[in-house]
Amino acid sequence: MIVDHVTVGPFDENCYLVADEASGAAILVDPGDEGDRIVEMAERNGVVPAAVWLTHAHLDHIGAISAVRRAWPGIPVCMHPLDAEVYANGARSADNYGIPWEQPTPPDLELAEGDVLSVGALRFDVWHVPGHAPGHVAFIGNGIVLGGDCIFAGSVGRTDFPLCDPRAFTASLARLTTLPDETVIHSGHGPRTTMGRERASNPFLNGVARVPGAR
Repeated sequence: MIVDHVTVGPFDENCYLVADEASGAAILVDPGDEGDRIVEMAERNGVVPAAVWLTHAHLDHIGAISAVRRAWPGIPVCMHPLDAEVYANGARSADNYGIPWEQPTPPDLELAEGDVLSVGALRFDVWHVPGHAPGHVAFIGNGIVLGGDCIFAGSVGRTDFPLCDPRAFTASLARLTTLPDETVIHSGHGPRTTMGRERASNPFLNGVARVPGAR
């Protein structure tokens, strides 16, 4: 299995490439910005992505979708439908931050809790883990979690954006921490980590701190 990434845009978001080496099948997760660098990542690995999987639809995770679609016409974008409002508000969010924006056309396929997605021989379970965003999902399998903005190395995602739900986020974090210690976490921002490391030292997971806004 290949798991590669580029860190893109003003928010230092991680866009991931996941590929099955045996078959050459590949997908992209959260193409957030700098589409040319994302295309270069795929070319460097000698693969053509067959789909885009979105953990959620905040602007820093979807900003390069249009560029990706130009590079690979017809590539489907998969997203949980509860993030449709977030996705549609990309231009407004970008304007608030004063950054250039190209609004992508709507996603093609809906993700749901319990889905099993394939990348060649690799299988990933879809977990709906709302809180940071209403349609936030994580892709779990093969010893890794592509977790978007749920768990970071030493921290967790924000809960002060529109449509965040601190109580739901607390439950989602508790669910994710049931994964084995050796599970590698590929986060939406920052370095990779492991569930064991975060369970032991992350203040939001070991009981030292509460998710802001949670009761």
